[in-house]
Amino acid sequence: MLNSRIARIAGLTASLLYVSAPPVHAALPDEIQVYTGDINAPGEFGLELHLNTTPSGIAEPSYPKEVTTPHGWRATAEFSYGLTPSVELGLYVPTSLTRDNTYYVTGPKLRVKWMPVRPEDGVGHFAGLNVELAHVATRFEQSQQAAELRPIYGFQNDRWLWAINPVLDWNLSGPDRSGVPEVAPAFKVARTVASGIRTGLEYYAGLGRVDHLLPLHEQQHTLFLAFDVDRKPFVFNFGIGRGLTRSTDRWTVKWILEIPLS
Repeated sequence: MLNSRIARIAGLTASLLYVSAPPVHAALPDEIQVYTGDINAPGEFGLELHLNTTPSGIAEPSYPKEVTTPHGWRATAEFSYGLTPSVELGLYVPTSLTRDNTYYVTGPKLRVKWMPVRPEDGVGHFAGLNVELAHVATRFEQSQQAAELRPIYGFQNDRWLWAINPVLDWNLSGPDRSGVPEVAPAFKVARTVASGIRTGLEYYAGLGRVDHLLPLHEQQHTLFLAFDVDRKPFVFNFGIGRGLTRSTDRWTVKWILEIPLS
């Protein structure tokens, strides 16, 4: 009898802890992209528009006054400039339209991409690094200042493309400030199915800090069915993503549109 009471109390306590546990904080999804070997030529300007929305996701804030993702829209203008054959500069201007139709400019991001290894005539391996610095409003991120280091590696030919980005993120301010990075790997594999059209899978994860990976149910894992279209003037990426854990938004839809400048 005593053992059964203890078991019931332990089970009730575990259930209460599970229900009351704070939701895992998710990064603002202003850019959902796996970097490949693309880079602007020296002196070339580029403009892309990143759009995404969350038809179904985590609505409970993970900290006071956080703007959550469900039923909201994110639009980010990405300006880029080719500085040298292997160096590209970028500026992101992220914005957000919330479920109650409130519009915010969430904060700028600066980046430098270095691609010393690039495919020749669209065939071969590519490798490089992308470094970003961001300032984000506290209603979207507890850490207003953040840094990202994104290694880029992959291969492409006329039939296949694959790329891996083992991303490391640092919180430079706020309660989660740390010199230890968080791990956020991304992977893409796509096959050419028609002239100028690829289809495949994109995978994005948030695993926690390098020195303390989160339990699987607290990690973020999203798998996208994605399409890449390069039929000028129509150049875009489109994807439908499904969250694989309870700490991940259930459904996300994204577009990346290349805006012609000439």
